[in-house]
Amino acid sequence: MRAREVRRVYDQGHRLHGRRVVVFLAPGTGSFAVVAARRVGGAVERNRARRILREAWRQVSPQVSADSDAVLVAREAIRGAKTQDLVAEMTELVRGVSA
Repeated sequence: MRAREVRRVYDQGHRLHGRRVVVFLAPGTGSFAVVAARRVGGAVERNRARRILREAWRQVSPQVSADSDAVLVAREAIRGAKTQDLVAEMTELVRGVSA
């Protein structure tokens, strides 16, 4: 996703707040972006956060409408989390929207 598409999802999207991640969902083409700000940690921690968020989203995305764009924002609590922790958290967040 490009920066303007990410801003559109931020502005028009539905926010789902979790302990380790915030998920923004908006109608779109089915693409997604991952954001990890400096508050998550240094470069190594931010890259790890993005990597595990991408993998978790690949497992959770089939539960979301195929025409929804998503922006996944890592929170500070993501440090030390495993992919399966994020899969469980995002599944709960997404389940609330699709229900």
